[in-house]
Amino acid sequence: MSSHRARTRSDYLFFLSYRTRWTDNDQYSHVNNSVYYHLFDSVVNTFLIQRCGLTSNSAQIGLVVSSHCQFFSPLSFPQVLDLGLRVVKLGSSSVTYEVAVFEEGKDAPAAVGGYTHVFVERGSRKSIPMNEPLREGLSILLSTNESLESKL
Repeated sequence: MSSHRARTRSDYLFFLSYRTRWTDNDQYSHVNNSVYYHLFDSVVNTFLIQRCGLTSNSAQIGLVVSSHCQFFSPLSFPQVLDLGLRVVKLGSSSVTYEVAVFEEGKDAPAAVGGYTHVFVERGSRKSIPMNEPLREGLSILLSTNESLESKL
């Protein structure tokens, strides 16, 4: 994880813009650590919906089984953030994401974290292999294709 500090924008293939809100700040006038996990969830699920065909009624859903975050510099309202996403491991029923949080216009991340999804059948919650559209969409984030941008 120590190499996370050395990450740059070019390490990520999908970006989501996020405008911080007043309520993101805590009593120390910076974005509260819990907000970063909302940001991770937003960029991952935006990608899954836009690029992998995930819907609120999908038979297959992802459950978070582990998560982490390293903080390098504080952020605060009213900054605009860019959330960079990539896949660091793609298994048959699981995927590990890495998310970098950049201040708009900066090349070094303020934080890097992520989580692992295990895909399960919605009703039984039993692990199942990813369906083809999901796997194909996620595999894009393992490639060196040009950045894909989105707005939130």
